[in-house]
Amino acid sequence: MTETPNPHIVDADALTGEMHPIRRVVVALGSNLGERLTALQGAVDALADTPDVWLTSVSGVYETDPVDAPDGSKPYLNAVVLLDTTLPAHRLMERALAVEIAFDRERSDIRNAPRTLDVDLIQVGDRRADDELLQLPHPRAHERGFVLKPWHDLEPDAVLLDAGPIAELLEKVDLAGVRPREDLVLEMH
Repeated sequence: MTETPNPHIVDADALTGEMHPIRRVVVALGSNLGERLTALQGAVDALADTPDVWLTSVSGVYETDPVDAPDGSKPYLNAVVLLDTTLPAHRLMERALAVEIAFDRERSDIRNAPRTLDVDLIQVGDRRADDELLQLPHPRAHERGFVLKPWHDLEPDAVLLDAGPIAELLEKVDLAGVRPREDLVLEMH
């Protein structure tokens, strides 16, 4: 039996002709203020609750020394989330910023200032962007052990656009300040 489309249901994408391919997305999470693990778990939950976003895996949690941060900054908890989405990259970035705001992220003019939550899009499929809202792939991901190590744990054969295999990138970064916290776990619901 062949199923015929219901003529009373209008597919918005059919009207615009837009195709929304499913893209694999790498998201880095970090927190070094307040209830760090609670903020990371909240970000995982908020991403999972986003329409047209499907979480596929969450890395282990790492405690990391602050990088290029103001004196007196406390250690971060970091993790990486992999998800699939049909959302355009800019819409996903807007969602990431909304999640940060929900966890009282305050932006300042101080570079790498302490924060309750950081939700960074590292890579969105093979999409490239360079504007005020979004840079893809993330411009410093290739030199950040706190991004590369948890991502490598999830996808050892992954490749960072314009930079190369993350396994090779990992060999070039200092991992001394990146410590696994096996006592801390992020749940996928």
